[in-house]
Amino acid sequence: MPLAAAPRPLLPLWAAVLTAAVAGPALDLAFPAIGWWPMAFVGVGFALTTLIGRSVGGALLVGFIFGVSFYLVHILWITRYLGVVPWFALTGLEAVLMAVGAIPIALAYRWMPRVLPGRWAQLVLLPLLVGGLWTARELFMGSWPYTGFPWGRIGMSQSESPLAGIASWTGVTGLTFLMVVLCAAVIEWARVARFRDLRTAVPAAALAVVLLLVPAFPTSSAGTLRVGSVQGNGPSGYFDERPRNAVLNAQLKATAPLFGEDMDVLVWPEGGIDSDPLTNTSTAAALDAVSAHVDAPLIVNAATTRGDATFNTSMLWERGEGAVQIHDKTHPVPMGEYVPDRWFYEKLAPDLVGLIQREYTPGTNPPFFDLNGVGVGLAICFDVIYDDVIWEGAKDGAQVYMFQTNNADFRDTDENLQQLAFARMRAIETGRSVVNLSTVGTSQVIAPDGSTIDGLDAGVAGHMLTDVPLRTGLTPAVVAGPWIQAVLGWGSLAALIALGIVVTVTERRRRAV
Repeated sequence: MPLAAAPRPLLPLWAAVLTAAVAGPALDLAFPAIGWWPMAFVGVGFALTTLIGRSVGGALLVGFIFGVSFYLVHILWITRYLGVVPWFALTGLEAVLMAVGAIPIALAYRWMPRVLPGRWAQLVLLPLLVGGLWTARELFMGSWPYTGFPWGRIGMSQSESPLAGIASWTGVTGLTFLMVVLCAAVIEWARVARFRDLRTAVPAAALAVVLLLVPAFPTSSAGTLRVGSVQGNGPSGYFDERPRNAVLNAQLKATAPLFGEDMDVLVWPEGGIDSDPLTNTSTAAALDAVSAHVDAPLIVNAATTRGDATFNTSMLWERGEGAVQIHDKTHPVPMGEYVPDRWFYEKLAPDLVGLIQREYTPGTNPPFFDLNGVGVGLAICFDVIYDDVIWEGAKDGAQVYMFQTNNADFRDTDENLQQLAFARMRAIETGRSVVNLSTVGTSQVIAPDGSTIDGLDAGVAGHMLTDVPLRTGLTPAVVAGPWIQAVLGWGSLAALIALGIVVTVTERRRRAV
């Protein structure tokens, strides 16, 4: 049986390039600080139309343009202290990966109509495959090179949209998949029926209803935890000039109003201590004194050294006992907290790489504290964007999350609001409250449904004393998340390979006749 003809490009190449250049900034508008969540569909829709009927070379070009136009805007905050070189370098790397990942999507648009030319295959199966391949690209970029950079995931743009509850069922990965499927389904409806046959709109309409109306998975109430939390707003940036213990003193000053208050735990942000309390006796004594004043344990963070290794460490500190439990950051930031293959990158940019003196070692201990019988899940700064850290805490028994971060290197940029949105999505995804505490802000206590319970503005010193809801029970996202990622990622690639084999074998047989 002969194959159907390959589809022609929906747009000429020049128009596709312009559309891809618009798609990136359109997608960025869905993320904070603007946060117009419907723009995610506009950006994805524009990006998909550029790939329909494209050759491999054309897909590389428009995929690269889309990646550049998105990341140049989305991660502009990198330039706050480091300048344009890291901005261009990371944008370029991510754009190349976006371009390579655009090829399978373009091939799906070429091969599926040839192998399965029916109307319903185009309306249902093709969008599913396109959504899966987009998701596979997102998963790959979130894990490679080194630990990847899963910062621009489509699902993370929906923290304040009515779609966010879907993440509790499918995880952020599944939400990305469903959003891209909807975009692709609407595009195919426009191409097949040209909006005239309402029956052909059923797949897209049904998916839209699911996305808008399915509530978040319910977790069970387990009481409350009274949490004191402090945003010191000290000079905690990597390049900030400061005297010894300036950051610690800022935290102490902002904590003072909480002395004598009733609480179950006091939380300080990442880098809230600028000396190692495991080896510095005066710092340890200061923490003991704070614990005595609030009559509660502390959750604090500092750079610590054990043997020859340095870690970004969160500690559960008990008065007189010190750090009774510790968690070291699982995914230190490449080119920020350590330099992988330093010998190579120093040859490319010796002055810039030379600024990065710290070399944090990845932690292997679980992101979880047992706080007098209450499970506390942890994520240090950028670890909030890694699914494995979040899911491990929930599976270990977390009833609440406490995310410690330090946004001082990105003051007055969108970075802290983007990270706060990720924390909000984690609350919804896991059905757990989140105390997201920054050294310089924005800090918030977030309810399991994503609403804000308490907060502190950026750039001010302050404290919160909050009765934080506890929850038990695992959401489907936590239980099935790894399987969802495997099926969407590897399953989509397997389906594309199968289509490619059919096209290749059929074409060879046709030529042989």
